[in-house]
Amino acid sequence: MEKEMSYGSDHKYIPATSIGSGIGIEVLPDLYNHTVQIVNFQLVGHPETKDFVLIDAGMPNSADEIIGATEERFGSDARPKAIILTHGHFDHIGAVIELVKYWEVPVYAHELEMPFLTGKMSYPEPDPTVEGGMVAKMSPMFPIEPINLGDRVEQLPTDGTIPYMPGFKWIHTPGHTPGHVSFFRESDCTLIAGDAFVMVKQEYLYKVLTQEQEISGPPRYLTTDWKAAKESVMKLEALKPLVAVTGHGLPMSGDLLSESLERLVREFDTIALPDYGKYVDGKLH
Repeated sequence: MEKEMSYGSDHKYIPATSIGSGIGIEVLPDLYNHTVQIVNFQLVGHPETKDFVLIDAGMPNSADEIIGATEERFGSDARPKAIILTHGHFDHIGAVIELVKYWEVPVYAHELEMPFLTGKMSYPEPDPTVEGGMVAKMSPMFPIEPINLGDRVEQLPTDGTIPYMPGFKWIHTPGHTPGHVSFFRESDCTLIAGDAFVMVKQEYLYKVLTQEQEISGPPRYLTTDWKAAKESVMKLEALKPLVAVTGHGLPMSGDLLSESLERLVREFDTIALPDYGKYVDGKLH
């Protein structure tokens, strides 16, 4: 029931932004990517059908912007069939309760994310000691306490299908979080990667502000299993995506995407893995 839904006590507005904030890009006729402050959400579905889903739910206090972008693309009073989460970090579920109440829609996530979405377990504390920039240093202020979506959140089907996303399959891509998932459509090799890898060096304030495009591993300050994170990137590169959208940074496609992903796999320990930090032993085996 709605009355059971609640954010953690540390849920709050985070004063961080980028030049891309408020900008939406139609990546494909049925894939729209929109930036809220420093994070992206996606709308999947053709605008003329009104049959669509929302991927992730932005930053805290971003419900009005997400609703506005949705109605601008799909028409007034349009609402998604569901909200599908790549994972439950604060910048991907920031407005989910307001959106669930407003739209009266279900939320889907991987079963290993359920403790973080039903009030049972907090995420591990961010690691501000990873070498990086100001965003990493700011990370102790990021919310980590679990939200409680009550009976509004459901597990993704075990067969890999995604409700209301025909043609897409979910892929378990842990590392950044235990139940992180990415979404892939084989027919046109479209990938929605969440934070399994991102298109900007998320730790560095200047690069976040300017959205300088540079493929990277998952955000370092919130990634706790680097062995799994590397395996997840390898799994996604093996799909040979032609178009990719991620949780942070601009969409990427074509040869630039292929070459960048190949390089990320080849040089993961250099590009993605921090040299030090409480979740890192310095090298992967």
